[in-house]
Amino acid sequence: MSRQLLRNPSTLQRAATAVVTSGLPHLEHSSSRICQLQQQCKLPSSVAIRRWKSLLHNNNSAQKPATATTATTASTTATTATATRRCSQAEALNARGSHSPFNAPVRNMSTASNEKVLSMGNINANYKAMEYAVRGPIVIRAGEIEKELLKGVQKPFDRVIRANIGDCHAMGQKPLTYLRQLMALTMEPRLLNSPEYPDDIKKRACDLLAACSGGSMGSYTDSAGLEFVRRQVAAFIEKRDNGVPADYQNIYLTGGASPGIKSILALLNCPVGGLPPGIMVPIPQYPLYSATITELGMCRVDYFLDEDRCWGLDRKELQRAYEESKKKCSPRVLVVINPGNPTGQVLTRENIVEIIKFAYENKLVILADEVYQANVYDKNSKFYSFKQVMNEMGGPHRQQELVSFLSVSKGYLGECGIRGGYMEVLNLCPEVKAVLTKSITAQLCSTTAGQVAISALVNPPTPGEPSYELFEKEKSEVLNALKERAELVYKTLSSFEGYTVNPVQGAMYVFPKIEIPPKAVEAAKAKNLLPDVFYAFELLETTGICIVPGSGFGQLPGTYHFRSTILPQTNVLKEMMEKFRVFHADFMKKYK
Repeated sequence: MSRQLLRNPSTLQRAATAVVTSGLPHLEHSSSRICQLQQQCKLPSSVAIRRWKSLLHNNNSAQKPATATTATTASTTATTATATRRCSQAEALNARGSHSPFNAPVRNMSTASNEKVLSMGNINANYKAMEYAVRGPIVIRAGEIEKELLKGVQKPFDRVIRANIGDCHAMGQKPLTYLRQLMALTMEPRLLNSPEYPDDIKKRACDLLAACSGGSMGSYTDSAGLEFVRRQVAAFIEKRDNGVPADYQNIYLTGGASPGIKSILALLNCPVGGLPPGIMVPIPQYPLYSATITELGMCRVDYFLDEDRCWGLDRKELQRAYEESKKKCSPRVLVVINPGNPTGQVLTRENIVEIIKFAYENKLVILADEVYQANVYDKNSKFYSFKQVMNEMGGPHRQQELVSFLSVSKGYLGECGIRGGYMEVLNLCPEVKAVLTKSITAQLCSTTAGQVAISALVNPPTPGEPSYELFEKEKSEVLNALKERAELVYKTLSSFEGYTVNPVQGAMYVFPKIEIPPKAVEAAKAKNLLPDVFYAFELLETTGICIVPGSGFGQLPGTYHFRSTILPQTNVLKEMMEKFRVFHADFMKKYK
């Protein structure tokens, strides 16, 4: 057998692997293990064959006839001798500066298994510094409690009420029939033959499929999204803004609003005059902005909303924040969230005019986060888009650089998981816009499911179409229920001792100010927690209600808030408010 191996190199190489595995009983006999061994040795094939020839020659010399009565002893002696020869061979190879195919790989693998390439000391420091309060420690604890309840752990409540995040469907909101039927038909075209689907939705589905390469939702689209859908978005914007023209080439379809916001901030991440770029954000703010600014290593410039004026925006406060920030950064962007998150305010037209003037005079790009534009409940409030107002102002303000965002996650659709959104980019330098397009091209395209959802949002059924009546009924039910809950939350929380609450004019949240007694502040300090975080943890452990402390959004020093959604269904929300009332009364009694 050994002579055959010596005459045939290919057979010899296969035998080499077999010898390695059989000769090393402490190694696992697996192909992955052998591959590790081979990679770590890194021997040229000619060297490997030469060594295996030497090994086989030694094996042949060791094979002597033995009688049956001495077989066991001979076998033991031969094994020991072979092991000794292998060790001697390995020592000789190492003495010549070569790696032994027996010992060195085992030593290397042992070292590698105890060391990680990535550690907290060699990863992006900005990632470590990032915080996202909406999914922070309190929310993690809420998830743990849910698992404990499933295991039968006794709690003073039987479920967790997640009021921490604007996840509409998770809180019981039903999907609109129109959207889900459109998605079903585009994802499974054979359903177009079913009589269960209205003709107007079938036509929309056929139009969308015709716009897709190969007539399939499974194909890539243009990086900016399907031109067909982008034209629909442009038509929607023109109608919304009373005829202000919209060009589909300024529309980019995105996976929700968040990727669009992050792409614009990344585009602007460039030092100016030797200073890092500054991003002006409202306080309180949505943590996406603070997290992204930290991730990109940019500078956050806080401007405070006026809580006493229903979270209004003051021009003097903008100027203060701008002037003070110039000592440490170069302000480049003004972020505005309207309707507000977490504050629930709706900006007046006069407020928007002042903001546009300020941005234009100070050469700032406006990022208008308008994802809650359909969520306006206060009868004295109305949504105005920044695009419409700046065009109505006329003159140079029409040239204000503006990027606005909308999403299917909010409004009346509430389709958070589908991840559909768009941004409209206005008045950017053509060369800069080309760079933005190039960066988006590298991401291929947003999901086609999200693009269909955007199509449904901007091109809903119209009067006279078969789907119209059901669509209007379901849409009205969602918005009326949100309005009812906004009033319920405002009235209930306003009755609590030490609470100051502004009316929920829009969006999906309430952001009350709470007075936390000094004794509770000391108890929080003893646990190394901020007072509002302490309050939120106490609420969660006592009632199962999960909220987000105001410190996660930013607040005036010395004040305490929290954000709660108004999304739980009305019966659940009433239960939640009652639990809240009892908890707060007990909390004040305990720590007052």
